Amino acid sequence: MQGRLWDYFAILSGVSQNARKVQIYCRLPRVAVACYAYASACSSSFDRPPLNQNTAVPHAQIGPIAVYLPERIETNDQLRQQHPDWDIDLIQEKTGIHQRHIAGPNETASDLAVRAIEKLFREHAVDPQSIDFLLFCTQTPDYPLPTTSCLMQSRLGLPTRCGALDFNLGCSGYVYGLALADGLIQSGVARRILLVTSETYSKYIDDDDRSLRTIFGDGAAATLVTAANERSLWGFHFGTDGTGADMLLVGDGGSRAKSDAIKPRHRKRWNSRLYMDGPSLINFTVEAIPRLIDEILEANGLSLDRIDKFILHQATRKMLEQLTERMGVVQARVPIDMAEMGNTVSCTLPILIDRMRNRGEIGGDAVNMLIGFGVGLSWAGCLWTDQFRTVRHQAST
Repeated sequence: MQGRLWDYFAILSGVSQNARKVQIYCRLPRVAVACYAYASACSSSFDRPPLNQNTAVPHAQIGPIAVYLPERIETNDQLRQQHPDWDIDLIQEKTGIHQRHIAGPNETASDLAVRAIEKLFREHAVDPQSIDFLLFCTQTPDYPLPTTSCLMQSRLGLPTRCGALDFNLGCSGYVYGLALADGLIQSGVARRILLVTSETYSKYIDDDDRSLRTIFGDGAAATLVTAANERSLWGFHFGTDGTGADMLLVGDGGSRAKSDAIKPRHRKRWNSRLYMDGPSLINFTVEAIPRLIDEILEANGLSLDRIDKFILHQATRKMLEQLTERMGVVQARVPIDMAEMGNTVSCTLPILIDRMRNRGEIGGDAVNMLIGFGVGLSWAGCLWTDQFRTVRHQAST
């Protein structure tokens, strides 16, 4: 165990490879060390050669993505009929959202996640026994305990040598998950990782909540992250500001007494368990995200025009348009695509990547930037070139 941890710290300090890779390794999140130790203890049967100066260190690659959205669709026209006093046209203009998929009463985040993973296995001929680790990002777990990813391992028939870990992050969760997967792969612990995001925010929202019901949708996305010789993910940067926790929160359901819980920043107008201070979140975003972009560019010696697409968390159209203006780039470089599914929290980035791939809008050697931001407050970004070539396998009938 100590020897394996030493291997990992050797990577972080850049013992192997050259000065350029030292910079890359030092950007690995400290949380990956804990993730590595956990995986080493639970997956000691994973066989790999010891790392040394002559060992080529693999890199994480975003492989195939499969998306599952609940069958029930809630359209703006339906909301107009239910709430004739809501100015749906104005809301739609600001949010850019026309409809949302809503989980059923007995449908949980793990149910959506399992459907997405099964679709991934079926369409891309993935053997469940080849999976070394399952990373599950959700803020709507099935239970406080046991860990939802452990339940998913059983349902999917993944090998018992497979590591499984839940992590609770919202809109920055996909980038954090990629960083964790990259750390596991570079350390030699895993080569094939399922990174799964799934959310059912609708369960926190009251039917009469005009602010939230028109924005958030439910969904899941499963990404196969694989080891590759060529670098395609790098330059991870992170940010956290817990003083903004009162901007977006669910103040009940945990172990803290309601009387001692965090209070919403401003008056709560609706009966939803979920509270959101939209204007404050926009102010945070237009300040923090351009600064994050500048930090990533500077750390990697790149200019703004070197980035092909800025693939941002799909919050609302208004927020993304304000961000684009603040960044000083043309709108075509900041894709907006949430009209059919709404804001799906940690799922927006993989859903957007999947849809862009299907439309042929991404790929080749173009350098893109992935950015997630929101609840926490938490934000994260990295650089990415899409080296995966989509090959879909039709399921046998």
